[in-house]
Formats: sequence, C-alpha cells, structure tokens
Amino acid sequence: MSNPLSPFTKQQLIPQEETLEIFKKKGDLFIGIPKETAFQEKRICLTPDAVYALVNNGHRVLLEAGAGEGASFTDKDYSEAGAEITKDTAKVFACPMILKVEPPTLEQIKLINPGTILISALQLKTQTKKYFEALAAKRITALAFEFIKDADGTYPAVKSLSEIAGTASVLIASELLSNPHTGNGLMFGNISGVPPVEVVILGAGTVGEFAARGAMGLGANVKVFDNSITKLRCIQTHLGRPFFTSTIQPKNLTKALKRCDVVIGAVRGKNRSPIVVSESLVQTMKKGAIIIDVSIDMGGCFETSEVTSHKNPTFEKHGVVHYCVPNIPARYPKTASVSISNIFTPYLMQIAEDGGLENSLRIDRGLRNGLYFYHGILTSKPVGEWFDLSYNDANLLIF
Repeated sequence: MSNPLSPFTKQQLIPQEETLEIFKKKGDLFIGIPKETAFQEKRICLTPDAVYALVNNGHRVLLEAGAGEGASFTDKDYSEAGAEITKDTAKVFACPMILKVEPPTLEQIKLINPGTILISALQLKTQTKKYFEALAAKRITALAFEFIKDADGTYPAVKSLSEIAGTASVLIASELLSNPHTGNGLMFGNISGVPPVEVVILGAGTVGEFAARGAMGLGANVKVFDNSITKLRCIQTHLGRPFFTSTIQPKNLTKALKRCDVVIGAVRGKNRSPIVVSESLVQTMKKGAIIIDVSIDMGGCFETSEVTSHKNPTFEKHGVVHYCVPNIPARYPKTASVSISNIFTPYLMQIAEDGGLENSLRIDRGLRNGLYFYHGILTSKPVGEWFDLSYNDANLLIF
C-alpha cells in the first residue's frame, strides 16, 4: 500500500530501467555513376578517394566502365577503392540514386527506374519541356547541384567551378598571348625593365576575384570593373592589396580597353549577361589582344562573342582573338572532378546519417534549395515560370 503522504506509488518508487534515446536509423546508399556522354564532358562526380570513404561507411557504388577516364581515373583506381564496375549502362541507371555531372538525356531517363533520386546539374537554359515531363512521368526526386546552398547562403558548386574558371581564364590568356599564330608574343610575368601585361576584368564576383588573383600572381597590371561598390570593396579586401577598381563608366572602360592586352568578361545577369562591351569598342582594342568571355554560357558580355568549343576554342574578329568556350572547367577535368567530389561527398554522408534524402531535405534548407522535383512533382519556381509548368512549394510537400 502506498504512503498517503507520498506523491508516488510504491511501483513508481522501485528503480526503473533507463529509457535510452532512440536514434534515427542510418540509411545505406546505393549510388550509380554513369559515364558522361555529353559533348566534351570529361568530369566525374566522385573521385576514387570519395568512393573509398563512402564504401567504408557501408554504402555501395556502381560505376560504369570508363566513367573516370576523362579525368585520369582508371577503373582499377575505382575498383581498388571498393566500387563495383560494370559495362552495362542500364544496370547503372537502375540504381536507386544516380550521380551525374550533366543532366541525363531523354534516352537515359527511359533507363531510370520510377522513384529514383537523381543528383546532377540542371543547366536550365539548355533544357526543354520534354525533359521535365519525362522526370515527372517517372516520379523522380531530382536535385540540381548548382542550386544547393551552403550554410552561409552561397552556392558551393557554382563557387568552386567559378574559382576554376577564373584561374583558368588567366592561364588560357597567357597561352594565347604567347602563341605565335594568335597572340602578340607577350609573356605574363614581371620582367625587369619590361612593362607588365595589362589585364581588364569585367565583374568582381568569384570568377573576377580568382582571375585577378592569378593575373597579379603572374605580375600583370590588373583593372577590375563592376557596378557593385560592395563587390569591388570585397575583392580588394580578399586580395589584400590596393589595385585599380572602377564602376562600369564608358570613359574609364574605353580608356582601359584601348590599352589592355587581355580582357576577361565575367559579368552575370538574372537571365542573360548584359552586353558591357559593344562591337565598336572591340574595334578600338589593340591588334592581337585577347578576349576571354567566361559569361558566354549566359549569352556573353561582348557584342562580338560567339560560342566556341574546346576543339576550336578561338576566332578572330576586328584583329582581336576571342575565346568563348562555355564550359571552361571541363578543360581541367581532374581538378574540376576533385572540386565537385569535395562538395558531393559530405552531402552524401549526411543524407545517409539522416536516414535518407527525405529527412535531409527536412533538416537542411540549403539542400532543399537544390530540389526541383519531388516524387515527380515540380517544386522549382524558376523552372515552372520558364517552361510554363505548374509547380508546388517544396516546404508544403516535405513537411
């Protein structure tokens, strides 16, 4: 009988078993990595080191034979890291989670099982309505890695590839300048008694910052133009040294373009890059000067720009050499692959730790920002508006 003065019953006073915290079940991933078939695409989403880390954490990776060759990773490298290798493309696309650099083609979507998770680039400007209709029919959950946000609100994949594009633009310009067929035979490098190469950079974002860093490191005289004072202030702070910066004013820009040996265009717009340099301005530039239009994937910021490829990267107009390849990081497939892999791996580990993508999407707002299809339902407002498709708020579907 319980004591009438005690608030507890006799049963409650007996030592009880401790109730331990119930952890959510860790998920096991089965990832398929197909070989990229897009024109001049040699990158791969995961390096052998990343595969080794995933396999050691209990996950499976099925790789199509030769998928890493373009980035100088052999099938042997992957098999030693624990990946399963197959020549059967359909088998890779049958995996519950597919990792790609380029978005899949309509033919490849036919090979994907209903309900699959697809993580790749979206490349909205190159897509058609049929692509989204095909994903919807298969009830696919799709994430675009260029829209995934970091904790600080930046886009890690875009930033990493922009770093490569910025640094590469200077290396490419250096190559073209010294080429006896295309350039003026000038060398980047602060040689005593020789005036430095003059470089103009349009845009003070990540591409502009890394282009400026590379050009300065090679001893060039750099001038950066941007209409955002905040960006110009940031680039000066990040590079830790004073150099010429200006808003895009016709007088200053015209003067700088007439004198420069290299101009790098890295201006982004909301839908299309604004044309900053007109054809008449290009005509005033030095003969043999170099234009590197990094913004060409969004239309280009020079009026004279036309899309070129890695195979035939340059053309000459008004005596000025134009380099307008849309996918500059693909020129350095190994570096780009390591960079992409560094972004993917922690996300994949976290998805598994959270017990699957559904849970991760609930927890991680930045990851949710990359979601554009959820079980065949379009969740991206930009895609919906661009292609005139009905869309739903991802937050209403997931929670």
